[in-house]
Amino acid sequence: MLTIDPDKVCAIIVKARVFDADLDAAGDDPGSDLAHGEVDEVEAHDEAIDEDEADNTEDELVEMISALNEDEQIELVALAWLGRGSYTVEEWADARAEAARAHNDRTAQYLMGMPLLADYLEEGLAAFDLSCD
Repeated sequence: MLTIDPDKVCAIIVKARVFDADLDAAGDDPGSDLAHGEVDEVEAHDEAIDEDEADNTEDELVEMISALNEDEQIELVALAWLGRGSYTVEEWADARAEAARAHNDRTAQYLMGMPLLADYLEEGLAAFDLSCD
């Protein structure tokens, strides 16, 4: 049975989507085919602003995950594993037990390293007939 508050998971999903979008935008190089300096300077300024926003989003996501208590962090990891298909809902106890064994101080970094974290968490909630709608 899922004990983490689904509203907390949904808040993390929203922030993870923004984080993923910021990462995608940071990887783009919209000025790579531009010819002259003035446009490049404006875009360089815009990219610096985008990087600051991405840093803030990353910090906020780390803070949200780190603010969860240990049991919530364990369930969040198990929920991501469930959502990516590593476990089924019938194997929830096993997923949770494995997440507890693997738990450490780097839960936020581990989860943020999952490129589809928001999707995995959403699918994990769906396995329990829950959603963020």
